[in-house]
Amino acid sequence: MPAAMLTLPRPVPPQRFRAPKKNVPQTLIERTHILERCRAYVAEHKPVPPLPAADLKVHADRLIAELECDPIYRDYIGVLLNNELWREQLAGVPFERRLLLLPKCLRVESKCPAPFDEFGLLCKQCGLCSIQDLQAEAERLGYAVLVAEGSAIVMSLIQTGKIEAIVGVSCISVLERAFPYMEAAAIPGVAIPLLQDDCIDTTVDLDWIWDYIHLTSDDQTRRLDLSQSREEVDFWFTPLNLDMIMGPAEGQSEKIARDWLCRAGKRWRPFLTVAAYQALRTSPGAPLPEDLRKVAVAVECFHKASLIHDDIEDNDAARYGEKTLHEEYGVGVALNVGDLLIGEGYRLLASCRASAEQKAEMLRVAAEGQRELCRGQGAELCWARNPEPLSSLDVIDIFRKKTAPAFSVALKIGAIYAGQLDEVDEVLSAYSEALGIAYQIRDDLSDLGESGETNDIEGLRPSLLLATAFERAKDDQKTQLEAHWRRLSTSTSAEIEALFIELKADERCRDLLERYKEEAIRSLVDVENANLKGLLRRVIGKIFNDTEIKGWCKEFENGAPKAAVV
Repeated sequence: MPAAMLTLPRPVPPQRFRAPKKNVPQTLIERTHILERCRAYVAEHKPVPPLPAADLKVHADRLIAELECDPIYRDYIGVLLNNELWREQLAGVPFERRLLLLPKCLRVESKCPAPFDEFGLLCKQCGLCSIQDLQAEAERLGYAVLVAEGSAIVMSLIQTGKIEAIVGVSCISVLERAFPYMEAAAIPGVAIPLLQDDCIDTTVDLDWIWDYIHLTSDDQTRRLDLSQSREEVDFWFTPLNLDMIMGPAEGQSEKIARDWLCRAGKRWRPFLTVAAYQALRTSPGAPLPEDLRKVAVAVECFHKASLIHDDIEDNDAARYGEKTLHEEYGVGVALNVGDLLIGEGYRLLASCRASAEQKAEMLRVAAEGQRELCRGQGAELCWARNPEPLSSLDVIDIFRKKTAPAFSVALKIGAIYAGQLDEVDEVLSAYSEALGIAYQIRDDLSDLGESGETNDIEGLRPSLLLATAFERAKDDQKTQLEAHWRRLSTSTSAEIEALFIELKADERCRDLLERYKEEAIRSLVDVENANLKGLLRRVIGKIFNDTEIKGWCKEFENGAPKAAVV
């Protein structure tokens, strides 16, 4: 797709920043960490629902002591524990027997055109808030949807016998009032707390709502521990395991290549290969076949080769906090090791225990991905010979060609190994494109500031931040940024970065990040395979929320993380 034809995905409703709730964690890191610990607690202690409120608070207090966190979060933790108690029962209830209950305060009150009747808000689908998308998707699945609040409505619906499970969004106080009715009816119910104290223009963690409304027993992968799967994949890249998978290293070049494979990295691409295979095979929970390791390592070989070549082309001196391969061994050795890793990737695919047809298809997909990646990198390198300002769409098109192919290759090779690519080829292409663009935007944003691993400003590389700032700039600001685009600038990195902030280019890029994450989610809407849909939906959350924190309750002050290891 030429850059001129590339369009931005449909906008998502903007986040509105209002007074935070004192009893709800405000950072995604905190909320994700608490949710994971709640799930682990329920898995270990196995309390049986329905639990009276008093018993639920006892469990919440135990978890607070374990987490060493502020007791003000007790009600919030109690809600999450109750959700986990009902999670499996909710999964077994057909969508058409469920109710999605949304609060009217999610709307933009000053602009909302929707009227009310005796059952609640009648959404006009204006797109100003998240109610439209949530209601449309839930009703498409078969849910009954109400945009209203109040235990009386909930109780009357329960009494009809037509509703057997509830997914509710509300503030903690309303959830507390509705809890006795839910407990008395012993009906599966999960709740997602709002993030504000007031009752106007509130926000909510949309990822959690999407997860819960799509939860179904048809998804046999829903119990898979993605963190454990990723750790298992990471373990394959130790020297001993690589020798077992690839055979003993022969000669210095192979030893350097193996060492490079073992170095730090997020391993998302081999993880995606394994995830796609787990979702599409007939027995998702069974042990992984030994030969899948060859396939996953092949995918990482392709990726690590591209990093070696990319570092040379961009003249980068560091990666993973260490010297790049060409800085350590010289350009000639590094180029040869990169080429060797590409060959190793093809060798591993050709030697795995798949049918001849599957091997041919894996090799084709890998070759096409390599071609597309080189086209994207080539577009950037050709631009660098005569640099000039690029539009946001130009930069996104480079991202699409440079980053998305690696995700697409990883997923499709996993699908081929499971024998299911034909059914999901187009979906995986669309998903990978949106995911790859979002991933690269996230990298652009993470490079901001002194803590960033690389510096696109000093590296004079095209970035979405620079393109967005240039599009928004006027007069002297535009002249200053154009000089930087053309590599004629005398401005420091700090001065250019200050312009990004002043022109709110960072806010615009964060909005685009959310758009492309949402686009990846939307690409799964018509997927009929519940395992694939559920797993890829959770993978998005895993990739973009994957942050390890230690002593989290003591490292957060005023909602800001002080020390996080990403």
